[in-house]
Amino acid sequence: MPNRLAAETSPYLLQHKDNPVDWYPWGEEAFEKARAEDKPILLSVGYSACHWCHVMAHESFESEATAELMNQWFVNVKVDREERPDVDSVYMTAIQAMTGSGGWPMTVFLTPDLRPFYAGTYFPPTDGHGRPGFPRVLEALHDAWKDERPRILSSAEGITDHIAALANRHTGTPAPVSAADAEAAVATFAASFDPEFGGFGQAPKFPSPPNLEFLLVHHARTGGGSASHRSLDMALTTLVRMAQGGMYDHLGGGFARYSVDRYWLVPHFEKMLYDNAQLVRTYTHAFQLTRDPFFASVVEDTLAYLQREMLDPSGGFYAAQDADSEGIEGKFFVWTPEEFRDVLGSDAGFAADWFGVTERGNFEDPHHQEFGRRTVLATWEPADAFAEKHGLSDGERVARLALIRGKLFAAREQRVHPGLDDKVLTAWNGLTIGAFAEAGRVFRNPHWISVAAGCAAFLGEAMWDGQRLRHTWKDGISKVDGMLEDYAYLGLGLVDLYRATGEIAHLAWARDLFGTMLERFRDPADGLFFETPEGAEHLIVRQKAFFDSATPGGCSAAALLAFWLGRYFGREEWIGIATDIVASQRDMLTGAPTGFGTLWQVAELLLAPRQEVVIAGTSDRREPFEAAVSNRYIPWLVLAAGAPGTPLPLFHGRDGGAEAMAYVCEDMVCQLPVDNVPGLIEQLHQAAPG
Repeated sequence: MPNRLAAETSPYLLQHKDNPVDWYPWGEEAFEKARAEDKPILLSVGYSACHWCHVMAHESFESEATAELMNQWFVNVKVDREERPDVDSVYMTAIQAMTGSGGWPMTVFLTPDLRPFYAGTYFPPTDGHGRPGFPRVLEALHDAWKDERPRILSSAEGITDHIAALANRHTGTPAPVSAADAEAAVATFAASFDPEFGGFGQAPKFPSPPNLEFLLVHHARTGGGSASHRSLDMALTTLVRMAQGGMYDHLGGGFARYSVDRYWLVPHFEKMLYDNAQLVRTYTHAFQLTRDPFFASVVEDTLAYLQREMLDPSGGFYAAQDADSEGIEGKFFVWTPEEFRDVLGSDAGFAADWFGVTERGNFEDPHHQEFGRRTVLATWEPADAFAEKHGLSDGERVARLALIRGKLFAAREQRVHPGLDDKVLTAWNGLTIGAFAEAGRVFRNPHWISVAAGCAAFLGEAMWDGQRLRHTWKDGISKVDGMLEDYAYLGLGLVDLYRATGEIAHLAWARDLFGTMLERFRDPADGLFFETPEGAEHLIVRQKAFFDSATPGGCSAAALLAFWLGRYFGREEWIGIATDIVASQRDMLTGAPTGFGTLWQVAELLLAPRQEVVIAGTSDRREPFEAAVSNRYIPWLVLAAGAPGTPLPLFHGRDGGAEAMAYVCEDMVCQLPVDNVPGLIEQLHQAAPG
């Protein structure tokens, strides 16, 4: 008989509705039961695309014997971390404080008043992997709750106090971040950079788009010199190597979550919307800097993947695709030489050489060794060397591989697809609006811009009531009060959409979102932003997030939005908010720069010249001017294009006349208006740093 999770909308929670565990969703019903029966709460947090979440579910939560212990001794609560990032954040802080590390599945034991006293991640069904078996953990904690209650409560109180102290920690005396601080941050990145395969550290390796964006912005601002070239090289090497390796889907486009090795070869195969949205922006900016068609192809194929497999008919984008299909990690994506021969015939050897497919393979699911060793596709060999080896021109190589990829993709489509988490999250869709809008603007692709606009329209209808956002939507139901990341990411996406369209309504909505952020999220004591709104469900602490995880820290994203809206609307006090947030975190920015790529971007924008280009005129007249500006990577540039009379301070006194007119200003000094594209390019060139 299904448990209480059957009434939920989260695909992750629904995966557990038939468990013998008496699961409750997060809520007062579970908490009241724990208080009434004097039982601790077993909180299990995961997400639908998490491989080890599936493993623990199969080994423990589907076990009648283990479920009997859980039901007898605990009140069991299941949380989708994507649906409730606030709950996840609080208890992830707890597990990191208790164990020094964290991850998912997250398993936390709470007192009935929600204070944590023991935590871990994956527990095997029996002792192994250096971890105690889950039934033994359950029994030990039940005994401790029964026999050592004072010690348990004291521990829970101490851990809660520690979390609260971390949430309100003072990070030192606020101070401006200097250009020298930025140089030192780049040096810190360089110290852990892998010059051969890109990325930072050894393994596992994560894409970390905010850090790559910081390196690109730093290069653009400094405009030359060894540090500038070093930051560019680190970013571009990483982007090239990621897209050559198995992290990237060479048949269907899109990136997996992370690589288990230093080579970006074998990934954890889940595909997350937030990774792909952020990486599209970063590869777009790499293309602006280099004009390399390799980066353009990654953008095109990744956006095609998102539209083909992640786009709901409503206009919103789904959250994730699973790592597993038919219960085996990566089965959908990996190949054998025999499969290549079956699909490609005489082309199999040529294709296997390009993609690195061998009899030995490079991947095996340790839980399903009967599946055998297979190959994750990768393309390490330089294209020109490969073409020469096979006696082909580059054009012939491209054409032949395009046919091969098409055949392999068609064959792969016949396989059982990985599971799809088809909920729509406001925050991640905000990132995706920004990706499609920015790529559409740079590549002059109106279809991509229309996809971004369609997504924004859906969110406006389904998630926004004119004052407040909702966090998640599925099957026509939107729920959970919006978090800071929902407002900030969506606001930033709308700024990108304004740049791409010139439609002031997008910028006006971003301003409205920011107004709600100021009213409901800002701490009057220090001017910083909480993750959760005022009046939301009470958790044991109310946190502020600056640190970038897989996505930008909420307060850091809020600072970035404050900067851009301040520039567009001429609100110096909003730019002051961004400045104050950066200054408040200077000790963290300089002490641990690799965790704060988003806030480092804000710092770089504040260090950069105040440069703006206003293009006034009808849309058809503006197009060549906008194309000329969009061709260049100027990350601090305020680009405002619109019809005469656009209600922005930047357009005051700038009507464009009968023809389009461009106005270039820097640090409050304006050049003469120009009515031709070469003149605009010349003015931009004169204003470039370095």
